[in-house]
Amino acid sequence: MLSGIGLLSYSCDNRNDDPVVVNPNPGDSDTLPVMKDVNVSLNSSNNYSHIELLNLQNTDVVLVYRKDPASSNAWQLIPKTYYLAGSRELEYNFLFNSQKVEIFTEGVDPATLSTSEAGTYLNNQTFRIVLVYANAGKSASAKSAKPAVDYSDYNAVVKYYNLDESKVQTINAK
Repeated sequence: MLSGIGLLSYSCDNRNDDPVVVNPNPGDSDTLPVMKDVNVSLNSSNNYSHIELLNLQNTDVVLVYRKDPASSNAWQLIPKTYYLAGSRELEYNFLFNSQKVEIFTEGVDPATLSTSEAGTYLNNQTFRIVLVYANAGKSASAKSAKPAVDYSDYNAVVKYYNLDESKVQTINAK
């Protein structure tokens, strides 16, 4: 009997501190997480913004990353501010609700950007919209006040949520 209790207590010992993602809605396992790339040029005809339709539940959260044009696979979480010459600032930001996410610029008037700046910050931009569970689970080290994943680190998010980058949907917006 003692050996049985010892085996049971040993098998229940979870000393693995790796985060565990738990689907808060087990019946919703086919919809999240989702990644979608949106390729868009932000210009006056679209008011320097893009709206992407979504279908979110109250247990979902939206993360939006901008692909760094200087790198082949670097993603930056937005909101993100860029400091331009002449003490000007350009910020990417987004708003979302249960039906859509709107990605937009603010700060400096985008119409005043130089051709070079517009080429870097407005033309042919790729944004990755990532939908994940808002209450994704608990870390085994729940004593820590730190969140289970650093959302500003795209690679950490991919690892934490076990995202399959080969299944990213791509939308080429006008």
